Order: sequence, then C-alpha cells, then structure tokens
Amino acid sequence: MTTCPTHEAAAPVARRDRRLASLGPVAQLRAGRLPRRLAQLLVGLALYGVTLALLIRSTLGNAPWDVLHQGLARYLPMSIGTAVIVMSLLVLLLWIPLREKPGLGTLANSFLVGLVADRALAVVAAPDHLGLRAGLLVAGVVLNALATALYIGSQFGPGPRDGLMTGLHRRTGLPLGVVRTGIEVTVVALGWLLGGVVGLGTLVYTLAIGPLVQLALPWCVVELPERRG
Repeated sequence: MTTCPTHEAAAPVARRDRRLASLGPVAQLRAGRLPRRLAQLLVGLALYGVTLALLIRSTLGNAPWDVLHQGLARYLPMSIGTAVIVMSLLVLLLWIPLREKPGLGTLANSFLVGLVADRALAVVAAPDHLGLRAGLLVAGVVLNALATALYIGSQFGPGPRDGLMTGLHRRTGLPLGVVRTGIEVTVVALGWLLGGVVGLGTLVYTLAIGPLVQLALPWCVVELPERRG
C-alpha cells in the first residue's frame, strides 16, 4: 500500500509488523490489538487441549510430552489434564535458571490446556474402527499445528515447553533441533516407562508438527502496530 508523502510529513504513520516480537509481560499487554490477540490466544489454547484428547483417544500413539503426561496419570492420583498442568508448572521452575520470562500466554497455557483436555477426554471416546482412530490421529496432528500457530501468533509469549526448548538453546548454544530432539526423546522414554502410549502417532506427530506449524504460522501472527515519526 502506497502512502501519500504529504500525509507522512503531517503525522506519524501506523504500520504493522507480522514478525513475532520479543516482548516482556507488560509490553505484551501494551502492544495493541488486545481483544483480537486475547481471543486468538484463548481459541488456540482451547483447541490445543481438544487436540490432545483426539490424539490420546486415537490410541495410535501420543505426542511426545503427552506420553509422559499419560504415564504420570497412570501412577499418580490425577487426571491427564491435571498431569499437563503439574508438568507445565514444573517446567516453568526450570525457566528460572534459564532466565526466561513468562508472559500471559505462558501462564494461560499452563492451566487452560489441561483443563480443556480433561473436558474433551470426557466427551470423546476411543473408536473401535481403525479408520476412525486414524482419522482422530490426522485431525489431532493437523489441528494441533493450527492451535500452536494461533497461540504463538497471538504474541503473548511461548508455552512452558517451548520456552524450555528455546531457553536451553540460548544457554547451551546447541542447535534448536538438537535441543528439541533431546527433550522429546527424554520425555517419551520416561513416559513409555510409566506406561504412556507410544506408537505410529508419536512418530507422525514428531515428523509433521514442525512443517505444519511453519505453514500455518504466517497466517496466524497478529500484526502489531508500530508508529514512527
């Protein structure tokens, strides 16, 4: 869009930046477009909780972190959703030595995903037919990528597990892919030992989620207004 030069000289021009911004908690709230961003954050996190339930009910293999969540729920007096919340809070404790700063989205992620997951698990049953289970798996992976792009694109900060990954990458200097793979191998191994379901779905999720999020994210990043004089 071309702006008339006389308008530029008369007043500051608001432009929008589709890049993900690195903002502190207060700056996130002052960045503009708050109603739109809050709505997108809540929709993304709620959808993420639903997709967690879809993947679990497919019984074909959970996402890596959910293997651990399911394993914990088998041995501790808690639901899978509660295990998601407890693990989120434990991961946030690891942010302290990494000097990561949580945002509104980080805190909302810690609680809302687990709460929605429990509600969805109470409604969605595991189908007997393999084709239906495969359908749940595909829907879970695709919609999980969309949910991830929505809550990240709202520009309220990363979730606890994403922040752990980026924090370790920043502090250790290891490539991001190496850090992510190391974390996911660790949580899958622990979850499998505790009885979490590992299967084809775990592999499909691990291979597909990155490219799918990369595809969806440009459409989901909320443009933040910037003013220049």
